[in-house]
Amino acid sequence: MQIDLSLERKDNTRALKFEMRRMVNAGYTGRNQEEVRRHIDELAVKGIPGPEKTPTLYPVIPQQLLPGAEGIEVYSKETCCEIEYVLLVESRDNIYIGLGSDHTDRKLEETDIPRAKQICPNIMTTTVWPLEELADHWDALIFRCWQTVDGEEALYQEGPLELIMNPDQLMDFVRSAIPGSLEGYAIFSGTIGNLAGGFVYGARVSMELEDPVLGRRLSLAYDIKPLDYISV
Repeated sequence: MQIDLSLERKDNTRALKFEMRRMVNAGYTGRNQEEVRRHIDELAVKGIPGPEKTPTLYPVIPQQLLPGAEGIEVYSKETCCEIEYVLLVESRDNIYIGLGSDHTDRKLEETDIPRAKQICPNIMTTTVWPLEELADHWDALIFRCWQTVDGEEALYQEGPLELIMNPDQLMDFVRSAIPGSLEGYAIFSGTIGNLAGGFVYGARVSMELEDPVLGRRLSLAYDIKPLDYISV
């Protein structure tokens, strides 16, 4: 599956065609285990059991990736985003970073987490950065995510990337679960805790990954529309 992207470097931007073989979503990847427990507790409130061990990894159908989507349709009204960075592994020397959302059906997640990862798409930016330009200040990068409910936008998630596994740690974890090369993999990083104390089911999501050192950011926004057009 070929993904047409834009590679933004410090001094130039060029087109990038990434050949994706597989996609996986990581979960519970916090470096601070208290933060991981808080996220697990958020799920427990909704009746979603926590995993036996963390971090976790879920395979996702590659066709569920929607780069640059401005809107998605979902089956349930109880779905919401998770801000994540996306690792695109072209080769050992060419790894790219995008911003993404692991949009999840929270109702289905109560009984079947792997299937909940398939029923909603993964969304990501069409602009990516080379990992090599971020390695020396990775922990300074900042996640921010807003949700719009009843026309009012509110901050839903915010925090530095030092809260979750960095790319080297994440790839080491994925390699421990998947034998062979990671070339052609899209890896969603897992997320940080939210500020609401529970899930928020908004009609629109906006998010950004800020690089305060190089003075740039990746931005992603999309609308959420439940499939509620049939009256029964």
